[in-house]
Amino acid sequence: MNFKVCMPAGLLTIGIALFACNQQAPEQKEAAGTVSEALQAPYSQVFYDSLGATMQSYYKLSDALVQADSSAANTAAAALKGHIDSLPVNLLQMDSSHLANITGITGSVSAELVGLAGESQLEGKRASFQMVSDMLFDLVKNTGLKGHTIYHQYCPMAFDDKGAYWLSDKADIQNPYFGHKMLTCGETKDSLIYK
Repeated sequence: MNFKVCMPAGLLTIGIALFACNQQAPEQKEAAGTVSEALQAPYSQVFYDSLGATMQSYYKLSDALVQADSSAANTAAAALKGHIDSLPVNLLQMDSSHLANITGITGSVSAELVGLAGESQLEGKRASFQMVSDMLFDLVKNTGLKGHTIYHQYCPMAFDDKGAYWLSDKADIQNPYFGHKMLTCGETKDSLIYK
């Protein structure tokens, strides 16, 4: 008797959840498709040139993970570490607490890149890459990157459906968490456009 009552109620709940999920999807696509206005990037061009080189190394690391190439990922991580360690944060004219935050981010990225290179499995490298991606996004949001657009992209299926973000200089999706298994799985969640 309880089964007969619970079964229709359970089906109704599932139906409502699916309907709500389907109703939300178009709004998310519209939000992702909107173009952001250009943001300000007020610091030294020397800093931005260095940060631009840093991001190019990051994109090479992402490409290596898309290709599932551990050796290329290690090489790109070493290059990225060199750039992040030599980033001229002393040129940033900002208050000391903000500068300490930036210095903390760069130090954490550098340490995580050492961990990435030490990982023997591709999955471990991708987990470190996720943390590097999140920290670099924070760095760019705090400093800007004059003359560049950064796409903040997301794969909801990464790491057993926990989801993970990465950064790209292209709007096209090239998923570094699954590579060719699910190359275009993901979406652009945000874009940072700097003048």
